[in-house]
Amino acid sequence: MRLLVTGGAGFIGSQLLRHLVTSYPSYTIVCADSLTYAADHSLIADLEGYANYSFVKLDITDLSAVKELFESHRFTHVIHLAAESHVDNSIKDPLAFVRTNVVGTLNLLEGARASNKNQACLFYHISTDEVFGSLGETGSFSENTAYAPRSPYSASKASSDHFVRAYGETYNLPYIISNCSNNYGPGQHREKLIPTVISSVLNSEPIPVYGTGANIRDWLYVEDHVRAIDTILHQGKTGETYCIGGDAELSNLELVHLLVDEIDRQLANAPGTSKGLISFVEDRKGHDFRYAIDHSKLTNDLGWRPSTSLEKGLETTVSWYLNRSK
Repeated sequence: MRLLVTGGAGFIGSQLLRHLVTSYPSYTIVCADSLTYAADHSLIADLEGYANYSFVKLDITDLSAVKELFESHRFTHVIHLAAESHVDNSIKDPLAFVRTNVVGTLNLLEGARASNKNQACLFYHISTDEVFGSLGETGSFSENTAYAPRSPYSASKASSDHFVRAYGETYNLPYIISNCSNNYGPGQHREKLIPTVISSVLNSEPIPVYGTGANIRDWLYVEDHVRAIDTILHQGKTGETYCIGGDAELSNLELVHLLVDEIDRQLANAPGTSKGLISFVEDRKGHDFRYAIDHSKLTNDLGWRPSTSLEKGLETTVSWYLNRSK
């Protein structure tokens, strides 16, 4: 396998890369990343010592550079993770999300379409549950849920999903898409909720919670997501979509309470010490109420299920950030 992983210096990509490089020494694996503010090359720097791995600094919005990369390596598989992903940033600058998430994906599709004359390149596109919109108090997203994006970020990801499927239908490009719930774990950028809470406690700063904190999310530990991607890459059927969920659904406020309790425990603070830092702020524009994932297709067809409890995942995550802050 000659595999390209885009966005490999990001939160999910770095853990996926480490898993793939160390688990499959016979593969040739290339990481392409433009190293934006959300990337952290230090998370994958030590992989440079592996014979089956190389890194390329690449902006996927540069079509000529993308085509040159594909022509040089003749990839057989692509895992596309590179994306602008923070909803708040998409509200401030939606065009940046169109450039990276839509145009960048199209450039990669063009590269994949032309890269291997003898064997089509499998394009595995990593997407989000946010493309499905917002749920009420009941129900869950599945592979059959209609698209109803409600933010510039989710609209850009929905568009990229549609282009991947269009290339499959129009050009017979083999593809797989997965839509996952909220990821968390060690190495996530400061802008996301869980690292924000940890940083706020460490610096005795207010912990911002949108609205009343009633919005509900399903939380997926990053190592479980990595296992799912590996499983889908090797066992998934082309032309199929798989939903990946963590079976850990709770409100933002409930999550923050669990998290500050765990931080206080690891810091040996008195119970409840950090809850006084919680500060309710103006709600996000167009804030989706609830996400929930039905991953039964992935479980029934490919045998994957999440294995990390939220409590264990938060414990490991908090420990990583506390050790890094020392």
